[in-house]
Amino acid sequence: MPSTPLEFPVKLLVALSTLVLAAGLAAGAPAQAGDAAPAERAVPSVRITGNGYGHGHGLSQYGAQGAAGQGLSHRQILGFYYPGLTWGSAGGNVSVLLTADTSADVVVVDRAGLRYRSLGDGRTFRLTRPRAARLWRITPSAGGRTSTLAWRGQRGRWTTVRTTPGEAQFTARGKPITLVTPSGRRAYRGVLRSAGATATTIQRDTVNVVPLDSYLKGVVPREIPASWRAAALRSQAVAARTYAAFDRRDGAARHYQICDTTSCQVYGGFTDEHPATNRAIDATRGQVLLDADALPAFTQFSASNGGYRAAGSQPYLAAGRDPYDTAYRGWTATVSADLARRVAAANPDDPTDIGTFRSLTVLGRDGGGAFGGRVTSIRITGTAGSTVLTGENFRYLAALRSTLFTLS
Repeated sequence: MPSTPLEFPVKLLVALSTLVLAAGLAAGAPAQAGDAAPAERAVPSVRITGNGYGHGHGLSQYGAQGAAGQGLSHRQILGFYYPGLTWGSAGGNVSVLLTADTSADVVVVDRAGLRYRSLGDGRTFRLTRPRAARLWRITPSAGGRTSTLAWRGQRGRWTTVRTTPGEAQFTARGKPITLVTPSGRRAYRGVLRSAGATATTIQRDTVNVVPLDSYLKGVVPREIPASWRAAALRSQAVAARTYAAFDRRDGAARHYQICDTTSCQVYGGFTDEHPATNRAIDATRGQVLLDADALPAFTQFSASNGGYRAAGSQPYLAAGRDPYDTAYRGWTATVSADLARRVAAANPDDPTDIGTFRSLTVLGRDGGGAFGGRVTSIRITGTAGSTVLTGENFRYLAALRSTLFTLS
């Protein structure tokens, strides 16, 4: 995933009991003040001080804003954060899983121009809008081999219109369609499709099939403040477009390519569009960054790298100092004994009941940036045992802003 950009402030639990703090030398990096404490010294909690917000790979959103303030164009900004890439173009559609719609049907609000299309036989029906119709619904039936279209009035029952072969979808000739979900209503451009992991399942999902740049209009304002400078918004538009084009190459499932959460990119559809970010997307229409194979690159991004870019999985995700990112310096968090115990038990690599918490020990750092670099591994020790977590696992499980931190 790109990141969880501009995340809400971290709220950690208050200390529940006395604990002991000890820390070791960082592997591959010099010991740092605050990484060690006298053994067996009782303290009420472990205090953590850090920089940055997110994984720190690729584009820093706050860095892009800072660079834009110094007069850099979006091409110059992206050249700094993704060195060695070339420029290209991408278009077409993207299919997005809408996770808020947890029901097996697709329910939309009646509107002018609404159409129903059967994917089984290709027939399209214009919905003639019965005077009483307020909602339309697609429901899978006959073991998922057919779809049933129905309408409902203000408070009436569903009235079946027809049943067609295969899956089905609603369109409105590009106009936004309002989807009704268990958690509320939200409008989307493009197609709202009832589709499943197989062609004959009744456990269908709601999938939005939408042009790539229209998709971005529901992404960019969720990833970066629309009030920011134009060059920063354009940088985010190109990074997000490239990331989506990269993601859709393999496709997440038979019936969709990407999701609408932080596991992919946060997507809010037409409801979340903003004029300023729409202008940035239009101004960079189709622009993407290409790797050495002339394919869309893995353009990760995060809110703030804390002043130092973290090395990623690709050569263009290079480590290095970032003079443009001055945000999120010196944030603090408190790790209570109870939180440390639960983090140890949730360790995906080695879940352990450590008993009563005793200490945290930083075992390794990457050597880049403040504090000797980002934490790469950390040990949690208790009276009944210990467990070692990667820095990223510890960050997520302890709800920290980044892995660029020190113990204090």
